[in-house]
Parts: sequence; structure tokens; C-alpha cells
Amino acid sequence: IEHGTLNSRPNRFIAKVLVHNQEITCHVKNTGRCRELLIPGVTVILEYHPDAKALGRKTSYSLIAVWKDSLLINMDSQIPNAVAAQWLLSGGLPGHSVTNIRREVTFGSSRFDLAFQCDGKPAYMEVKGVTLEDRGIVRFPDAPTVRGVKHVYELIKAVEEGCQAYLLFVVQMTGIHHFEPNTETHKEFAQALKAAQTAGVQIMAYDCIVTENSISIHQPVPVILP
Repeated sequence: IEHGTLNSRPNRFIAKVLVHNQEITCHVKNTGRCRELLIPGVTVILEYHPDAKALGRKTSYSLIAVWKDSLLINMDSQIPNAVAAQWLLSGGLPGHSVTNIRREVTFGSSRFDLAFQCDGKPAYMEVKGVTLEDRGIVRFPDAPTVRGVKHVYELIKAVEEGCQAYLLFVVQMTGIHHFEPNTETHKEFAQALKAAQTAGVQIMAYDCIVTENSISIHQPVPVILP
């Protein structure tokens, strides 16, 4: 882990960061807009890859987290799926028997992040990482997501076919008041969430304990739908 100061983000995939008084190019492990986070001058957390050349990487650093005032926010878009799988393995659905956990499982015309047996019934879970925060309120998405809307309606279809379905929002920070859909950015996604709730899809949000080199799901966050 290295600390750096963000100079610029030329495109979605890279950032220019000042480390030990030298500007380096980093891979940004989140292709979202993140405009409220990646502001020139903020302190960012980098993962150093000493074997970058052997792995065929173009840069030895990945940007994985950012300090927003006193709040440390994980930005690695691959993390939510990993911590959700770990959470399920460690009894994340109390009162239920969860077995046969698998990742990236096809259902209909979509591929869900997780599939498992829940109390002997097939279950599917779609996981969404959340980094957009404003005064203790977190929202998703930070940009329109047609793919996200499609996933929500596929979860509804899974319920209609007798399966259990879950939509888990992994809030990549702690100290949150509640979660709500970002209606202003994508009204259709908010409408899809409401339809999913009515259809029986379990919609959950959990915050995370985030350090500079670790992240783990912590506790449930209230979900408020319009």
C-alpha cells in the first residue's frame, strides 16, 4: 500500500498521482464517474504490484481507495462481489441455510454475481458496489445503468420462477445513515427497484469497515425507496 496525491484523471482507466514527489500513472480499478471523489489534491490509496512487468501490466500501481474528508472509501469495483461471497460463507443470511455458493452464474439473458442454495431452494444474488455519498446518504447508480435495470428485472423473473432473489448493495465505506436509489440520475433504475421489492426480491444494503489494506461487510443500512 502506498499513499499518493491525485493530480488528474485523464480518462476512466488511469490517473496521474504524485507519489514520493514523482508523478506516476495508476490504473483506476473503478470505471465509474466518481467525480465527487477523484478531485485533484485528494489523498488516494494505491496498491503496488512489484511483479507488474511479469504480469504484463502497463503500470505498477492501482488506485483502490480515496479519502473524502475523514471518510475512507474503497473504489475497487471487483471488491463488492468478493466480500459478498465471503459474507455469505460466514453466515451473512442468518436464519437460513446457505450452501453451494457459485460466482458468475447465467440466468435467462443475464449473469448474476452469485448463485447458491438457500434452505434447499435455488437462489440468485446480484451485487452492486456503492461509492456515491452525500452527507451520510449513499445512492446508486452514479451514472445511468441500462445493464443494472436489466439485472433487476431478471431477478423479478427468478422470483416468478420459484427461486429466491437478492439484490445486495455493498456500501464501500462506513458511517452511513441510509441508502436510496439515485432517482435524479436514473429514474428507471429507481422504478425497477420498487417493482422488484413488490415482486418479492430481497433488497439489502450493508456498509463496510474499510482500512487502507482491507475491507469487510459490517452491518445493514436502511434502504429507502421512493
